[in-house]
Amino acid sequence: MLKKVFGSAVFGVEATTITVEVNVDSGIGYHLVGLPDNAIKESNYRIAAALQNNGYKIPGKKITINMAPADLRKEGSAYDLTLAIGILAASKQIQAEDLENYLIMGELSLDGSLQPIKGALPIAVKAREEGYKGFILPKQNSREAAIVDGLEVYGIDNIKQVINYFDKGDSLEQTIINTREEFYKSLEFPEFDFSDVKGQEGIKRCMEIAAAGGHNIILIGPPGAGKTMLAKRLPSILPPMTLYEALETTKIHSVVGRIKDSGLMAQRPFRSPHHTISDVALVGGGAFPQPGEISLSHNGVLFLDELPEFKRGVLEVLRQPLEDREVTISRAKFTVTYPSSFMLVASMNPSPGGYFNDPNAPVTSSPAEMQRYLSKISGPLLDRIDIHIEVTPVPFEKLSDDRKGETSIDIRKRVTKAREIQTIRFKESDVVHYNAQMNTKQIRKYCLLDEASKQLLKTAMERLNLSARAYDRILKVSRTIADLEGVEVVNGSHISEAIQYRSLDREGWLG
Repeated sequence: MLKKVFGSAVFGVEATTITVEVNVDSGIGYHLVGLPDNAIKESNYRIAAALQNNGYKIPGKKITINMAPADLRKEGSAYDLTLAIGILAASKQIQAEDLENYLIMGELSLDGSLQPIKGALPIAVKAREEGYKGFILPKQNSREAAIVDGLEVYGIDNIKQVINYFDKGDSLEQTIINTREEFYKSLEFPEFDFSDVKGQEGIKRCMEIAAAGGHNIILIGPPGAGKTMLAKRLPSILPPMTLYEALETTKIHSVVGRIKDSGLMAQRPFRSPHHTISDVALVGGGAFPQPGEISLSHNGVLFLDELPEFKRGVLEVLRQPLEDREVTISRAKFTVTYPSSFMLVASMNPSPGGYFNDPNAPVTSSPAEMQRYLSKISGPLLDRIDIHIEVTPVPFEKLSDDRKGETSIDIRKRVTKAREIQTIRFKESDVVHYNAQMNTKQIRKYCLLDEASKQLLKTAMERLNLSARAYDRILKVSRTIADLEGVEVVNGSHISEAIQYRSLDREGWLG
C-alpha cells in the first residue's frame, strides 16, 4: 500500500516541501531513496526502536521510501517522525485518513520522545503558503512555529501522541501565540546600559551618531580603555526592532537551531566571534551551507574585538557583504543568499604592545612592527568603516565618581528620532532605510554643502590624502549629525565633526 506524508527541507532561509512516499509490498528489504544523507539513512534504527518501545513495529516486508523531489539533497534527522508515521500508515497499523493536510517533522529518540529540529519558522511559513491545515513538530520548537498565524501548530512530546491523534482521534494541544503581544512584551530593556560607563563622553557621542545613521565604527585604544564595554552597550541605544525585522532575524536564527523556547526575537542580536574564526564560519557556507556570523548579526551588531588579530583573508571576505548587505553562497548545484545587514563595530590596540600614542607608557613596538600590525587591515576595509575614533583610558577621578551617566533609554530616544527623519527621507526606496546605506546619487541629493563647507572638506581631503570613498563617508556621517540636531541643511560644524572621526586617515599614525 502507498502512503504520502509531508515534511520540509530548508535551503538558505527558505523551506521546500518534501513529499515522503512510503510503499509497503510483498518481499523483504528496506530501500530509502531521494538523496538522503547519512543521518536520514540511519533513521531506520531509531524508528525501529521507537516503534518497538511504543507497541508497534516495522513490518517484515519490502519497504520502499522515496523522498521527492528526488534530485534535491535531504539532510538531518528531522525526518524521523515523517518516515515513522508513513511506515505505520502504509502498513495499515494505523488509520490516517487526514495525513495529507499536515506537515510532520521531528527527530526520534529510541523511546519515541522527540528532539528539537532546525528551521521550524521557515518551514511553518512555507506550510501556511501551501495551504496545509497544521504543522506537527517537537514541543521545543512549537512557540517558534506558532509565530505564523493561520496555521495550526501542535507541539508534541512523544510519537504515541501523533499515532493516537490520527488513529484514535485523540486531541492534540494547539500552541497559540499572540505574535504582536509577545513581541511588544519582550521589548524589555537589555542588561547593558550606557549609564554604567564612566567618562568617555566623546566616545558615547560617537556611538550615538553611529547608531543614529547605522554607521560602521572602529574603536582604537590601549588595553583597559573600555572599548569592549562600550561596544556591548551599542545594541541598547539602537531603535527597537520592527515586527518585520524581528521575523526576518528569527528566521535566520531558526535555521541554525538557536531559538528553542523563546519564540520571536525582540532584541537586536549582538555577535562577537573569536579572532580564530574561519572565513566560512564568518560569512556562512560549508558543504551544506549554513548562515555565518554576519547573517546571525542581521539587523544587529557584529563586534570584532582585536581586529588585526583576525586572519587577513577572513577580514577581506567582509568587504562585499558590507556594501551589498547580503551574502550569496554558490555551489555547483545550487545558490543560497543570506541577508546580512549589520552594523560592524571593531576594536583594536593602536600597536602590538598596545600603548602607542600613550605618553606615560614605554615604547615597546618598533616602526616596522607597527607597520606589520596595521597592514593586516586593508585600506579598502577601513574605507568601509565610516567612523574611526580613539579611546583613551579613563582617569581615576572619573572612575571613582558616583554620579550616573546618561541612560541608554535617553540616548535611544534621540537615535530613534533621527532614524524617523531618515525613514521619511528614504520612504520611496526599498533598499535604503538610513544614512549609512545611501548611494552616491542620494549623497549628492541629501548632503548639499555651502561654499565654506566645501572648502573645509577640500582642505581636509588634501591634508589627510582621503579616498573618494572616505569623502562619501564624511558626508554620510555629517548628514547623520545634522539629523540628530533636527537640521535640514548640512553645515560646516557637522562637516568638521565628521572629519574628526577619521583617525586612521591622519598623518603621523604610523610614525
